[in-house]
Amino acid sequence: MARIKSALELALEKTESIKTDKNAVAGFERKREGKRLASLYLENPEEHSLEEAIKKCPKEELPALKRGIFEMLLSQIQLPENQDHLSKIERIFRGMQLILTDRRLPQLFNQVMQAFSRFLQEQQQYEETIKRQYAPKLRQKEEELARRLGQRIRLDPFQDPEFVAFYNQNMNMLKGQYQALVDEVRQHLEQWFTEQYGAE
Repeated sequence: MARIKSALELALEKTESIKTDKNAVAGFERKREGKRLASLYLENPEEHSLEEAIKKCPKEELPALKRGIFEMLLSQIQLPENQDHLSKIERIFRGMQLILTDRRLPQLFNQVMQAFSRFLQEQQQYEETIKRQYAPKLRQKEEELARRLGQRIRLDPFQDPEFVAFYNQNMNMLKGQYQALVDEVRQHLEQWFTEQYGAE
């Protein structure tokens, strides 16, 4: 006949699995702390040093902290909206250099900065070209409104839904070309992190 377990035995069996989960919880907390530190660093690198945080971290918790920092920095690599965004990309790669020891990192950084600068230039050229192409249609709409309202009207192209659709279609094509580069850069960095620290 099977022995019936006491409530104490059942409780002990359940808490056994919790003991092993304490390491997972500590790792999760340290990883979350790494993400928070990376976020603060990106906002104000002079005030929030990643290097100091890494030095202060206990050795056994360092991989989880670095994983958190890495994931936050990686998530912030995206197409720049303007020239100011390039300084954020520089901070991201300075932070990556504290995490990754791969010798190819500086070369990758230079390639990314060149590509992002080119993207911003092309984006500006696209915008000017799109406005030039759409200008006759916009003038036609202004003239039509002037006839109907009896006074001269100046339209902002971005207030015209037809222009906005045309603009977005063209800009999305440009962004799509460069987004492939961003995805490739992220894959390289993820691969280098995995090679250095192992999979999560």
